Amino acid sequence: MTFDVVIANGWVVDGTGAPPFRADVGISGSTITAVGRLPHDRAVDATGRLVLPGMVDCHSHGDALVHDEGFQLANLRQGVTTVVLGQDGLSFAPTTTRAAFDYATRYFAAINGGFPGEGPISVAEIRASHDNSALNSVFLLPHGTIRFDVLGPAPKASDTDDLRKMRSIVEKGLEEGAAGLSTGLEYVPGRYADVAELAALCAPLQGLPYVTHMRGYGQSAPVGMKEALAVTAKAGAPLHVSHFHGPADVLLPLLDGDTTFDTYPYLRGSTILAMIVLPQHVPAADPARALPMIENLDLDHAWERLTIAHAPGLAWSEGLTIPAAAARQGESPAAFARRLLIETNLEAGCVSARPDEGPAGEESVRRILRHPAHTGGSDGLHVGGHPHPRAYGAFARFLGHHVREKGDLSWPQAASHLAAHPARRFRLFDRGLVRPGQAADLVLVDPAKVTDTATYAAPRELAQGIDDVWINGTRVLKAGHLTTARPGRALRPA
Repeated sequence: MTFDVVIANGWVVDGTGAPPFRADVGISGSTITAVGRLPHDRAVDATGRLVLPGMVDCHSHGDALVHDEGFQLANLRQGVTTVVLGQDGLSFAPTTTRAAFDYATRYFAAINGGFPGEGPISVAEIRASHDNSALNSVFLLPHGTIRFDVLGPAPKASDTDDLRKMRSIVEKGLEEGAAGLSTGLEYVPGRYADVAELAALCAPLQGLPYVTHMRGYGQSAPVGMKEALAVTAKAGAPLHVSHFHGPADVLLPLLDGDTTFDTYPYLRGSTILAMIVLPQHVPAADPARALPMIENLDLDHAWERLTIAHAPGLAWSEGLTIPAAAARQGESPAAFARRLLIETNLEAGCVSARPDEGPAGEESVRRILRHPAHTGGSDGLHVGGHPHPRAYGAFARFLGHHVREKGDLSWPQAASHLAAHPARRFRLFDRGLVRPGQAADLVLVDPAKVTDTATYAAPRELAQGIDDVWINGTRVLKAGHLTTARPGRALRPA
């Protein structure tokens, strides 16, 4: 046989759980066509490196960034070749009204960024906009956006007519290539939905997952899981839990049946400041109504746990804790937080420390990621001057810290957790394995050097130890630098 590319002399970690084996990998077009000892005149020499299937970030916030070279490089340098978008129930599509598009854009501006185009847009249109990137993508139907499109911001239960309209939007989105339904039940308006509504919208999924930011984590996780399992039992859909973090003794006994989950290997979280500090009666998705209310609120929080990640118009504060920024202005932390919300039009984002930081929290992270239902998700936010380092380091940290240093996973287990298992969950059956007939999404990993370098103090540092990546048979990362090729596609689940 002749090949377009031969990756020679590497140790193949094929994603099946089998031990690494010495082999060459032949690529023809976009497909792996042979694995073994292959004839070749010229080859990419992978001596001393592992050949892994491209990894799938099961929780990414790159909905507006798939063509951004910084976003591409941050992912590829960690070995991520496919990102799952449409998370937490909020994205730009499917929208049929300009009001719904504007809501999704405004409310999640500190998370998804701004879409480079006008709305409203369909699932087909947003997926088309994600083609021809240096990354593959998968798109989930965002429940909150769909609910806003039909009910607006109303804090009420849906009626029969509302459900009919929302279900029609879901069915059309699935026809146009969506890979599941996501919810954000701590965000507006997702928090207003009940089990009956969620189950009705999950019923058409036909084996695709219900992906949920639950209504409660940590010690409240039993409440969130009970609801999530009730939804999937009623709908007949598999469950995937987003960023499943908290005490292992609480979380692990909650896993049941076909449930999967994603985690990132850090103890701090990151989201919009409004979700953390505003009481639920404040309509955080509607600044025109919310801002006058905030002016009179007496906010209370453990302010020292919050670091400002994104503050348009107040960029000097990014990277500072709220008490530190407040001190520079001669204000109390509560007064500064209130001003921060008002002056950024509720767009401020933050990194939040959790009470369980420390050895016990780290041990929980390790125990949870060893569970066979685990998959990797960065929950990466790339907006703002001082984001959480998970966007630049989560997958490299899995490989360097948790595989090489701690031994929490073996290399074969890592390939399964981070590539094969998520590919199966999102029904990407032609990916996730290094086998003939699979799409040639391939990553060369230096097992001695792969590591995360992004920190809370310097969150945008690129990972090291992964310098060469192929997507759909075309090299997109060479010697650590982006090539000009853009073979990535918006993938459709089987």
